[in-house]
Amino acid sequence: MYKNQFDNEFSSNIIYNGYMFYGQCDYLIDQYTNKVALKLANGEDIQKIYFDEYNFKECDTFLSQSSLFSSKNILVIKTLKKIPKKEMDSLIASCNTNPDSFLIVACVGETDFKSMTKSFSKKTNSCEVRFFNPSDQEAIHILNAVIQEKNMVCGFTELQYLYNMHQKDLSLAVNDLNKLEILQKPITANIINAQCFGMGAVSIDDFFIKLFTAQPINKDLYMILEEGMNEIYLINQTTSFVQQLFTINTYLKLHGQLNIIEIWGYKLPANIANTRASIAIKFNDNDFKKMFNFFLNLELELKTKKGLEINSYIQAQFRNFSASLR
Repeated sequence: MYKNQFDNEFSSNIIYNGYMFYGQCDYLIDQYTNKVALKLANGEDIQKIYFDEYNFKECDTFLSQSSLFSSKNILVIKTLKKIPKKEMDSLIASCNTNPDSFLIVACVGETDFKSMTKSFSKKTNSCEVRFFNPSDQEAIHILNAVIQEKNMVCGFTELQYLYNMHQKDLSLAVNDLNKLEILQKPITANIINAQCFGMGAVSIDDFFIKLFTAQPINKDLYMILEEGMNEIYLINQTTSFVQQLFTINTYLKLHGQLNIIEIWGYKLPANIANTRASIAIKFNDNDFKKMFNFFLNLELELKTKKGLEINSYIQAQFRNFSASLR
């Protein structure tokens, strides 16, 4: 079933012995897993098995037997891999044999879990729920709910900015809100730039400004990678920044003036928009084509070439790119 149907059933207190959550949005999969587990547990213990911890016999034994310490057996399995149908059927059967046992399977990552849904049906008092990536409006409402739960102050414009900054990845956006909660002050775009994208000591937005204006980048690049940013993620974020510059450049050619709402779809702080516009107008279509090709080829190299010392290679390639703009 889909999220809306499940929401209606959940609010009507329809309970199953087995649940499977899967789809495109890992954040929603995790949220619904926790929400259902907490409701079923009602204050009692929840047994959690993550990834390679999964052992069929141990899980089946747990669900088959009555608990010595609580009135319910609640098992959450979080997996990146398909669970064989024979094992899945047996785990669900154990829940039906022992009505005080409940199983929740959270399927995350890139694996196609569609075939596993065959084990979940009304006949076995179980259900499967597929989650799609939320629309922009739905995502902002989810982030706003997080803000309200934490009693933080952050406007819709800033939430849109944070969400788009993370390539519309809800998990990353929520992780940053958890970090920003510590500040205990209203969240602005400038705070987001300084605290979220920068991986700590270095703002990645400042790094991009330096990179595309041919300023020295060695120290910032080293710090960004040293503090743990994944190399592929850095390439993807740089490509996204190039896309922003290209969009601004094209819009200015067509309309002759900067319109923040029409370009970004939300209100970006004027100083940030003006800085990006001043960079975008320095390049032509051929420049942008070379930039896209450079970073797409760089990502392909990292994913396909064997024996690369990735960190050093990335630093060298970014320095070469910066030098080509001078």
